[in-house]
Amino acid sequence: MKPSPSAVDPVVPVTPPADSPAEQELAWVGDAVLALWARERVLREAGGIDTRAFLHLTANEYLAGVARPTRVEAEIGVVYRREGLAAAFAYIEARLLPVFSRQEANRRRQRR
Repeated sequence: MKPSPSAVDPVVPVTPPADSPAEQELAWVGDAVLALWARERVLREAGGIDTRAFLHLTANEYLAGVARPTRVEAEIGVVYRREGLAAAFAYIEARLLPVFSRQEANRRRQRR
């Protein structure tokens, strides 16, 4: 089945509005979606609550590895509003998870 023309490609960054209030509103929603994704992932991967892992997945320092944190969260908000929760989760996994994986690998190397 071919995706609809309005479907968001999870690998291509979306562009949130340039005006600050609209971006902040989308970022507020995107932050909530990111938090839900992170909690679901932590529960699935760690088998229970792991606050440290959750904080790593949602920290501004982590998001800054992709772009300005508010912008990243606004992108997630755009995808969520246009396409829904499943598409927003797919966007997070395609756009953010590779960066997170690299950052985690760097952390492990630094601890040695």
